[in-house]
Amino acid sequence: MKHVTSAMIVALGLFASLVPVSAHAGDNAPKQWAGYDRFDVSAAHRSRPLAASIWYPAGTHIYRAPVGKSAIWQSVDAYIGAAIAPGKYPLVLLSHGSGGNMDGIGWLSSALALRGAIVLAVNHPGTTSGDSSPRRTVQLGVRAMDITATLDQVLSNPEFAPYIDTDRISAVGFSLGGTTVLNLAGVQFDRDAYGDYCAEFQDNAQDCAFLAKGGVRLDHLPDDFETTHSDPRISSIVAIEPGMTDAVKSESLDGIDEDILFIRLGREHGWRAADVGPNGSNILARLGNAQLAVFSPANHLTFLAECVPGAAELLAQMDDDPICSDPEGTDRGKIHQDIIDEIVRFLSLAG
Repeated sequence: MKHVTSAMIVALGLFASLVPVSAHAGDNAPKQWAGYDRFDVSAAHRSRPLAASIWYPAGTHIYRAPVGKSAIWQSVDAYIGAAIAPGKYPLVLLSHGSGGNMDGIGWLSSALALRGAIVLAVNHPGTTSGDSSPRRTVQLGVRAMDITATLDQVLSNPEFAPYIDTDRISAVGFSLGGTTVLNLAGVQFDRDAYGDYCAEFQDNAQDCAFLAKGGVRLDHLPDDFETTHSDPRISSIVAIEPGMTDAVKSESLDGIDEDILFIRLGREHGWRAADVGPNGSNILARLGNAQLAVFSPANHLTFLAECVPGAAELLAQMDDDPICSDPEGTDRGKIHQDIIDEIVRFLSLAG
């Protein structure tokens, strides 16, 4: 599914400015910020390194800078390269949606880090900002392998591994990222079932419409669509608006013992493509250990970062996706806080 605007706008700079910590002081300034760093991941299944980021409780600070700043999105400040605060922390693996990127979910990563988690995210080639192809969107297995390769590397990194509680590793994903984390739990997807789903709903299902624009032949989906890459180190799953659940193989659900939280955005405005309830794929009822939280008014795109003033008008002028427009009455910031609070509860993080 397409969720992000033109690459030129989205990618207008990770660090627009480098600001001494004291320079942002003010009555409304937060009391603290999370630490942030980046590194490359060597993955045997990819032809080039993966870009990864890590957010964590900061023990010191060097300087503060905005992460994910652009002409569209509000940024999130972080202490860049700060030392990690002493302790052992649960690890949250984060998978972005189609057309998204790891820093675009900084609002969630930062909040979870400030509640005592280390958050590890990666950009998935072929489905990230400026590099998002319908053809590669259906290669589900390699996305899960991206997460596993990133986890392997951070657990072998002496700068981060000593701070990770390996008994508390979870995976959180949005949209196609939700599909990815379900794959990591052992969920398998069926090519024929997905073709039937798109034949029924066609452009009324946003994922099918996106694939059709790329000329993807649903009768020739790659073998990787049905590949699962279950990672037994992951004990909890949060799938936010996951896609493609109509194509889940029922028999693959039998052996899943991870705790799973589904988050649905919107009731009357919710997307059919991400409906896991009785009016959708009903995967929720087929998993004995799953929970559901619904936040409304909202829709699928409400998950994306808050937009800067004037962004919606700029997008309209460019005839781009309405990624800054929510259903009437929606408070995107409040919905984000509801999502944060629910994940904090589910993962038993510090409140």
